[in-house]
Amino acid sequence: MKLLIVEDEHKVVDYLRSGLTEQGWVVDVALDGEEGMHLATEFDYDVIVLDVMLPKRDGFSVLKALRMRKSTPVIMLTARDHVNDRVRGLREGADDYLTKPFSFLELVERLHALARRTRSQESTLISVGDLFVDLIGRRATRDGVRLDLTAKEFQLLSVLARRQGDILSKTAITELVWDVNFDSHTNVVETAIKRLRAKLDGPFPSKLLHTVRGMGYVLEVREEAEQS
Repeated sequence: MKLLIVEDEHKVVDYLRSGLTEQGWVVDVALDGEEGMHLATEFDYDVIVLDVMLPKRDGFSVLKALRMRKSTPVIMLTARDHVNDRVRGLREGADDYLTKPFSFLELVERLHALARRTRSQESTLISVGDLFVDLIGRRATRDGVRLDLTAKEFQLLSVLARRQGDILSKTAITELVWDVNFDSHTNVVETAIKRLRAKLDGPFPSKLLHTVRGMGYVLEVREEAEQS
């Protein structure tokens, strides 16, 4: 399993990297908040260990920004043990919170628990940027706000989310969302996409649902210059 440690205390980093490597983890390290944010967003990790008091960018800021893009499990590991700090970390999206000094064995068990939880949820919870689609609960949220979708709109979003990054043609969408023999020459798909886009992208500055002219539609995160 792959782990990212975002921690500026070299002794703590060396201790964790040595111990976790012996436990079979593949460990990456970031010594400040900006590097941690870069690695966390550019690469996929099973769990992230995140300190609060970091150079360049504090852990709370990193966590808040990360949750706009990814749902990677995060355990906060810090000397700040005041209840307000723990509550803030959990509210910002931390999955667990462990204060220094800590038991290495306890940390290892918490890391494994988070990794197991993630694997069990992978097939039922899909994230696309700050959008989260819960296939079991049949609900979708964006930036923490629940989207008020009809049953058909949720089905359409689920299809797009499962194939995020792939361009789906009108024909493919009709086969996956409506009956296989549905007449794709009607404007039902365009109408459904328009209604979904109004709820999914309308209230938010960044757009996730894009039209690819002559090809179809794609759900994905794009840089601002690429927004369409």
